[in-house]
Amino acid sequence: MSQQSSVQHLTVESFDDAVAEGLTIIDFWAAWCGPCRAMAPQFERAAQLRPAYRFAKVDVDAEPELAARYSIRSIPTLMVLRDGEPIAAQAGAIGADQLVDALDRIAGVPAAAVAAERVAAERVAAERVAAQPVVAAAAQEAA
Repeated sequence: MSQQSSVQHLTVESFDDAVAEGLTIIDFWAAWCGPCRAMAPQFERAAQLRPAYRFAKVDVDAEPELAARYSIRSIPTLMVLRDGEPIAAQAGAIGADQLVDALDRIAGVPAAAVAAERVAAERVAAERVAAQPVVAAAAQEAA
């Protein structure tokens, strides 16, 4: 059972409305970029770990106007916008844990809240793993 992605794919038409309010993390990427493909699951995981933040991707080949607007010269580049204004950017791939730690610092989230959210996310992941053998056994019995 796969979980639906919470990462939006933005275009020139949807970009301004999507980033207008709150904290938005943009992954500027391209399909032909090896490091971008390596970064994709980390970005997805970060989005799952921090659902309060908005995560989005911009394909620089499909949306060159957006890449030019933010002077994207290398990919992947992650950019953080608050209420539509860029406040941080980092070129290169980064792990999910490093990304959420940096975002929490940028957002000013208290450490206790981050720890509680991490524990809850780990508990859900453990429950999912524990349920897998039960589901597999039930499927075998039904067959």
